Amino acid sequence: MKQKYLVLLDNEAGKLAIQEYAELDKEMLSLLCEETYDAAVIKAAIEKDRNALIQALRTHNMYPPGTYTERIADAIVEMFQPGANSSAELFFEERDMFESVVESVVNEPDDDEDVDTGIEVDDLLDDDIDDGIEEKGIIKGLKKSIKISDEDTSIDDA
Repeated sequence: MKQKYLVLLDNEAGKLAIQEYAELDKEMLSLLCEETYDAAVIKAAIEKDRNALIQALRTHNMYPPGTYTERIADAIVEMFQPGANSSAELFFEERDMFESVVESVVNEPDDDEDVDTGIEVDDLLDDDIDDGIEEKGIIKGLKKSIKISDEDTSIDDA
């Protein structure tokens, strides 16, 4: 699915708007959501740190995936620079996000042979476990919590 985020900064009104579009029909983007933020709050989040900005952008209605949010945050930081554009269009294709994940998993080195877990498989399968349960009387001293009523008879009793 193709998505587009349109980020608009209105310095005069002190507002930042993010519009989320998605391709619901072939080659046609439809508006899914629009979220408006106070520009002063966003600027304060930018000055604090990147995570504060990302948290400020995410709302109940707009919660894009992490990679999308990072690029949106980069565009917003750029927009708050002196002389920068007051709008940005960001295009995403969901397929690209999954392909990058698959590539990183495929390209990971296979170091399973070098990993020392500290426990051998043969030790896990050892039947000679001496934990002292029988000597402590734990099993012998168990009391049954279910009692059969004298009134209940089974088919064999009849």
